[in-house]
Parts: sequence; C-alpha cells; structure tokens
Amino acid sequence: MKTKSARASSSRQRPPLHPPKYQRFVELLADQVRGQGFSPSRLAGVKFMRSTMEVPRTQVSYEPSIVIVAQGRKSGYLAGKKFVYDANHFLVLAMPLPFECETEGSEDEPLLGLSIGVTPALVAELLMHVEQPPLNSASPQAIQSSELDDRLGDAATRLVECLRHADDARILGPQIVREITYRVLNGPLGHNLRALAAPHSHFGQIGRVMTKLNTDYARTHDLPTLASEAGMSVSTFHAHFKSVTSFSPLQYLKNVRLHKARMLMVHEGINASSAAMEVGYESASQFSREFKRLFGDSPANVAQQLRKTLIRLS
Repeated sequence: MKTKSARASSSRQRPPLHPPKYQRFVELLADQVRGQGFSPSRLAGVKFMRSTMEVPRTQVSYEPSIVIVAQGRKSGYLAGKKFVYDANHFLVLAMPLPFECETEGSEDEPLLGLSIGVTPALVAELLMHVEQPPLNSASPQAIQSSELDDRLGDAATRLVECLRHADDARILGPQIVREITYRVLNGPLGHNLRALAAPHSHFGQIGRVMTKLNTDYARTHDLPTLASEAGMSVSTFHAHFKSVTSFSPLQYLKNVRLHKARMLMVHEGINASSAAMEVGYESASQFSREFKRLFGDSPANVAQQLRKTLIRLS
C-alpha cells in the first residue's frame, strides 16, 4: 500500500484532466446525480457515478460492465498495468474483478459517469445478429480501457437523457443499452466481450467459474471441483485463471469475500464478526488479519471511513 507521501507525490505528477468531450452528457448527469460513489438509476443494471473528492488508490470490485466517464478521471491498477477511464476513454470489465482504483474529482468539477452492466446472454444474443464480427487476434483481457468515440459518447448521452423520465427509461433505456453493448462489441475492446460469451473458450469457462464464486462466495470451494466445472485439469485451470485475473482461484475467492464483507458492514451496519460469518469465514481473527492486509486497516475503521465519505460504493 502506498504511503501518504507517495500518494501526494503521485498526485503532483498526475497529468491534467481532459476537458469534457460531450457537454450535454455532463449537464444531464449533473442534473440527475447526487451523493458520492455509485447510485442507482431508473434502469436496472445502469448506475450513476459521482465524486466531488479525490479518492486515493484503494481496493474496489466491479461487476462486468462498460464504464463511461463524462467528466473527471478514474485510474484502475491490476498486475502492474494502469487503465485510465476519463472524458476521452471508457473501461470494459468483462468479468467480476477486484482491482485498485483512484478517483479524481472536485466540488467544482465532480467526476460524473455511468456504469452499464454487461451479461453474457446479451452479448451472445447480439452476436447472433452480427454477420461478420470484427477480427481481433489479441488475447482477451478481463479489464481494459480504450478511446471513447463519438458514436459511443452520443449513445451514452441519449441513455442519460432517457433516464430523466420513468416511461422513457423503461421503454427506450434497454434499447440504448443494447446499442452501447453493440458499439463496444464492434470496437477495439469487442474481443473481450465476445470471448466472455463463447462458452467453450478458456476465457468463457473461467468467466463462468468467477461468476459462481461471486454468487456462492460463502460456500467452501476446492480447486479440483472448480477445475472440473471449468472442464480443465487442475494445473491448466490454475494457469488460465491466473492469466485472466492475476489471482489464483483461492486468492480471488478470498478477495471476493473480503469485498462483500466490507459492503455488508458499510451498507447494513453489521460488525466484523457477523460480516466474517456471512461471507464464509469460520475464524473472525483470520478474517480481521486478511481484511487489514488487503485494505490497510481494521474492518471497523475501514467501514467507518467509507460511511463518512461514500453513500454508495460498488
């Protein structure tokens, strides 16, 4: 974990923020979004993002999503790589993944953006209608960012516009989400989503196991069973899982549990011992040790700080 002095130095070295590329996108978000962090919209699977403060590099966990920022900047970090998503770049997270993230926003120019959930079912359905998907020989990545083009920026603006009214959100919103997903599928990061929807690819098989671990995180899981469910040998499964996520399968499960526990403490107000039991820990002391190792402080202190600074965090 970075020291305060290292973080301050990193802050001084940051490049200037790009000015908003789509002013109407910014205005619509500023009119609708309140609070800090993530908040729900009128449409299931679509979340607003807002931050009026700088949040230093910290652990987060995102569900599979397309993240489009109108103003401000977020930087994700995983396995020595940096992924910037700002007014000029969007993020695609093809799998549920913990990573480190820092946020740049202020009272005068808050970070504003959208998170749009992605499902393999929607990707597969769209691919059925695409006669010739773009060819991309690059290996699929669980997390990646790319330049935001006008078609995607326009679709994101129209999505926020329709979210102002309940009927528009219900009738038009799903169609614009489909359009945004389609645009990404046909763009430079489309191979990541296409691989997720390919049931027999290693990427798709690993994705299914990751989804299972995110759903059944409180259960006991062993490596041979997980490998069998992915249709791989233990050694092959372990190697492919780590190449996709940068974690071993059991490290990934531990991180998922700790992130889920943090959210339970923040949003439901339960204590560390209860949260530990809820996510599958048998030992509260082991939970506290591993929590502090990941988040840098005790469960109680981390939860208290998040309640002060963020209304919603996902």
